[in-house]
Amino acid sequence: MNSGFYLFAQLVQRLDETTKSSVKHQTLVQYFKEAPAKDAVWVVALFTGRRPKRLLPTKELQVLAAEQANIPEWLFLECYHAVGDLGETIALITQNTEHTKNYAGDIDDILQELLRLQTTDVTVKKQFIERQWQLFSTQEKFVFNKLMSGSFRVGISRQTVVNALAEVMQQPSGEIAHKLMGHWNPAETSLHTLLQSDGNADYSKPYPFYLAYAVDKPVQELGDCQEWQAEYKWDGIRAQLIVRNNTLYIWSRGEELVTDKFPELHAVVNYLPDGTVLDGEIVTYKDGKPLPFQNLQTRISRKTVSKKQLLEAPVSLICYDILEWNGADIRNQPLAERRQLLENTLLNNLFDRLLISEKIAFDSWEEAKVCQQNAREKMAEGLMLKRCNSAYLVGRKVGDWWKWKVNPYTVDAVMIYAQKGSGRRSNLYTDYTFAVKDGDKLVSFAKAYSGLTDKEFLEVNQFIKKHSIDKFGPVRTVEPKLVFEIAFEGIAESNRHKSGIAVRFPRMVRIRKDKTVDEINTTDDLRKLLTQHLV
Repeated sequence: MNSGFYLFAQLVQRLDETTKSSVKHQTLVQYFKEAPAKDAVWVVALFTGRRPKRLLPTKELQVLAAEQANIPEWLFLECYHAVGDLGETIALITQNTEHTKNYAGDIDDILQELLRLQTTDVTVKKQFIERQWQLFSTQEKFVFNKLMSGSFRVGISRQTVVNALAEVMQQPSGEIAHKLMGHWNPAETSLHTLLQSDGNADYSKPYPFYLAYAVDKPVQELGDCQEWQAEYKWDGIRAQLIVRNNTLYIWSRGEELVTDKFPELHAVVNYLPDGTVLDGEIVTYKDGKPLPFQNLQTRISRKTVSKKQLLEAPVSLICYDILEWNGADIRNQPLAERRQLLENTLLNNLFDRLLISEKIAFDSWEEAKVCQQNAREKMAEGLMLKRCNSAYLVGRKVGDWWKWKVNPYTVDAVMIYAQKGSGRRSNLYTDYTFAVKDGDKLVSFAKAYSGLTDKEFLEVNQFIKKHSIDKFGPVRTVEPKLVFEIAFEGIAESNRHKSGIAVRFPRMVRIRKDKTVDEINTTDDLRKLLTQHLV
């Protein structure tokens, strides 16, 4: 009989082998219908971001794997550099002499043990890991290594998981999405209990976020502009602020409870009625205007916020929707009604850290275009367009909410370093570091791994193999010959790159075969963009 973990490893493999959403959906539906109940809830947790902490540091895991495979550490590292993925390398070189003789366990058994071992002696941890390596097949070991090393990723969206569960449980996908939000522990609940429970039983539970699609056609095709509301698109942390049971909860869009990271907002419980949920953007805000995202980044990367950070980069919540009022879910009310309630709630509110998102007046799409093009002057990324009669839906839906971003910044840069990717790209060099000119030198300013087609990645991979001039660990130094056009949304000063500049959301637009390294942009060009960005 196959173990529950074997079935899970096969599921991960099948999902990784396809890019078709319909196939992923049916694969998940079939799994949830057949999987052991105690395992299914763990799969939902893992596929929606609830992953166990790393059991051993990477270095110790490498040493343990080399010892188990009876090879010197230098040879293990050579294998790792060739394969490009630590979990896969360990799965390929470690012995599994007992694989066909013993039942390797269910997901619940193994993950419960991973949780228990978090606080035990390192020797006990190593014994458990080596034992599982002996019991598992290569594919099981690969998945186990990913879980145990804290690097588990699977190419599937949260909405695909929600839709599959909705089909299996015969419940609306919106209800399923809501029940999967907030605090729940797969070690302490079953899938049936989770999905049959009242979505509002947990006071802290947020609502699923409504996400917008990027405008992909002339805005005039959206119809009468008077049917639309426009706001600025802020560059911060999307969040829901919840006041229930006289307690404040702040959830990020990544479903992380971040209340403690923003002490400036804690006093809001004294100003909002109980049973209120606001949707908005947390931004650093000072002297009447938002600050660059870089200022916020310095705060969210730290466990505790210093007094200096509170003074230099204080946060506010720019509110643009209200989802719950007096404990009642009002997401199905038209946006125009929710907006009026939001204004009534906040316009006379004495708490100065709650701001209301400005509605932009326009009588034609031409006027709206002018506002969109000038959005950077407001430290915004563009506009949000929302249909006035729209409900607050679940997930990313086409039709009622659109993000209309300004054109990205672009520069020409040369690739100087390359590293292999992960998942189905683990055998290809797909992660690149780019540089611009600083006098006679090349200095790095960005890393990017998206924007090219599969065919282009294969082409670049061949170039890297032919033009690698050095290596350090998994990274290859590449002859600075291949020029790319790089697009990005924001720019800020940073010590992370030698250029002293960091860019936000960099991506490759195209390979510039028509340009040489002598024609790429310079640090002076980047600093001009930085000056424009901060004006």
